[in-house]
Amino acid sequence: MRFKRGAVVLAVAMLAGAAGAAEGDWPTYNGPLSGQRFSPLKALNRGNVADLRPLCEISLGDPGIFQAGPVVVGNTLYVTTIHTVVALDASNCRLRWRHAFEPQGDEPLPANRGAAFLDGRIFRGTGDGFVIALDAATGKELWKVRAADPAAGEFLSMAPIAWRGLVFIGPAGSEWGIRGRILAFDAATGKEVWRFNTIPEKGEAGYDTWHIPDTTTHGGGGTWSSFTLDARTGELFVPVGNPAPDFTPGFRPGDNLYTNSMVVLDARTGKLQWYYQLDRNDAFDYDLAAAPALFTDRIGHRRVAVAGKDGYLYIIDRDSHRLASRTAVTTVKPPAGLPTPQGVFACPGADGGVQWNGPAYSPLTNAVYVGAVDWCMTVRSGPVKYQAPLVFMGTFPDFSSNTGPRSGWLTSVDAANGEVRWRYHADTPVLSGATPTAGGLLLSGDSGGNLLAFDAADGTLLLKLPLGGSLGGGVVTYQVGKRQYVATTTGNVSRSGLSTGDDYVPKLVVLAAGLPKDYAATQEFAVPESELKHRFGKQPGKSIFNIFCSSCHGQGGVGGEGGPQLLQPALQRSREQMVEWIKHPAPPMPSMSPPLSNGEVEEVADYVLSLK
Repeated sequence: MRFKRGAVVLAVAMLAGAAGAAEGDWPTYNGPLSGQRFSPLKALNRGNVADLRPLCEISLGDPGIFQAGPVVVGNTLYVTTIHTVVALDASNCRLRWRHAFEPQGDEPLPANRGAAFLDGRIFRGTGDGFVIALDAATGKELWKVRAADPAAGEFLSMAPIAWRGLVFIGPAGSEWGIRGRILAFDAATGKEVWRFNTIPEKGEAGYDTWHIPDTTTHGGGGTWSSFTLDARTGELFVPVGNPAPDFTPGFRPGDNLYTNSMVVLDARTGKLQWYYQLDRNDAFDYDLAAAPALFTDRIGHRRVAVAGKDGYLYIIDRDSHRLASRTAVTTVKPPAGLPTPQGVFACPGADGGVQWNGPAYSPLTNAVYVGAVDWCMTVRSGPVKYQAPLVFMGTFPDFSSNTGPRSGWLTSVDAANGEVRWRYHADTPVLSGATPTAGGLLLSGDSGGNLLAFDAADGTLLLKLPLGGSLGGGVVTYQVGKRQYVATTTGNVSRSGLSTGDDYVPKLVVLAAGLPKDYAATQEFAVPESELKHRFGKQPGKSIFNIFCSSCHGQGGVGGEGGPQLLQPALQRSREQMVEWIKHPAPPMPSMSPPLSNGEVEEVADYVLSLK
């Protein structure tokens, strides 16, 4: 397939225009603001990618959910964990600065996917609802504003994006019954500039799609991954999550706008331009989390690629707003009907399909690439009760019966017609971002801890390199000097992304080709030893549960997307039995020992036994 110079020049221009970045940078969660994840670098290619090896590793502390994607500007790499931002020399992992914060309250779900860079500042959200701005050179805190209310189940897990003096972010928490919104803040001061309600209020367009108006109060519509922006038109592309309660559509009749939708806003004003809803009145938690990818195909069509948890890749025409193609990218077996007390089987399940890392586009191949999770579920209906800040779902999926093994897919789809060009079936879920390059590569990773490199044109696997912990964030590539690097985050502990190995330590791994044969990766540590001794704070049992367990079992043990309720006395376990259960659970629940010490297992056991 021939290399079309004009298409790649366009991609380079879009990358260079993102947040003032240079060609070799990776300036946002998804590379360019367009969300394509395409890198114009080609020093690393089909001929030498098999020589890729770890150059350096940095242990970041803060164990638990680790789904962040690195950002690289100049020769500095920035990466976030749940409670920290770390700035490193992008060529050798040496620590430049580290900013840590202590939550001011509960975090409904402690997760963070990354940061944004603009005009010498780094921006991130927090699990207790703040947006923080830091000096990119020193890590000094410049401002901090409250943007979400954890008492109402709101938290900020997404990687914000920033453009022309504005920072864009929105709260997650659909499962907690939040009322979602998108916010723009002044990047210099932190002052709110505009907001758009993803669950419309009375008088706003879309309000009448909630046939029972009271259901909008806790209607969901959170955002939890990242956004996309067209720097030429000023359009902000927002993926909006599911309606609440999750699995009881009869409770909230109507189309439930703007849930499960791609919403397009004027980035300057927040005014709605247009939208595309993937699933109306969703009954199976098939929300849209991942940022869309914007591209112009080889015959000039302006398109946007969108993928959600229903297991499909959608390619939509930006001018007509009509669907151009829809392609299954994992096992899809539509449910026979709505959830019932007896249960309804569906593929994918709530933890399947395309999660927080979405489509990528290569102008070199004119293909869209996307990773996905293959995991089914059975959903049983139940009563609906709102009680803040607990989850508001009505019932819970059952992963224990007839759901089959978890696995993953990487799929290449022809951008012109939606036809599948090639697929790769991974033994474990594919949650990591996919990155096509001008060197003819597609880079990604799986939850089994493997960095993957393919020939982007035909899907030939060129490299499968074990890195230890689960890859749950972005795989990025950038250039410092004359050398091209690859960086990724490992050690994720969450949902279907739990590592199959024993390495649960959150790490950033930087890789390069052409290293000496006897080279051993340098090891750096970003966390002071004194901090490691108190890594779970003053209420360790509760903190451990929130970090490691709440994504499945719900905050306060009321149940979640992957696990049952843990409330006593229904659980009926002694302390010894509880400790043993945490250490040696029945599948699909993972063991928590490691990463937890015996003392930490006992702390979380005591906390679970205290729940009522």
